[in-house]
Amino acid sequence: MSEFSKALSVSASALKAQATRLRHVSENISNADTPGYRRKTVSFEAARGLADTDGVAVGRVQLDQSEPDRVFDPSHPLADDTGYYNGSNVDLMIEIADAREAQRSYEANLKMFDQSRQMSAGLMDLLRK
Repeated sequence: MSEFSKALSVSASALKAQATRLRHVSENISNADTPGYRRKTVSFEAARGLADTDGVAVGRVQLDQSEPDRVFDPSHPLADDTGYYNGSNVDLMIEIADAREAQRSYEANLKMFDQSRQMSAGLMDLLRK
């Protein structure tokens, strides 16, 4: 496998990993007001592909174990005898920061993928001459 193919493979695996991360961040944001929802976190791992090509793989999706917010609303169907129920443990500021980080990482990997593709095309043009 050529070095250009390896670079493209690594970039593609990182693009896929960041897309998965963005998907889970968007799920967290959309469920921020869902009672009892736990924030999902994604970890990344080094992956060995075909022909010893390194890459990025998404690890197990884990639930954030921090305590959920206690919400006071005695009229809510999930409220206990004291009038409180468990909200979600999603912090929108953290989710927005994670989304920006994932977006920038995605853009950086996309740029690397494009640069590798352009270098490969340039090499092919040189070899044809």
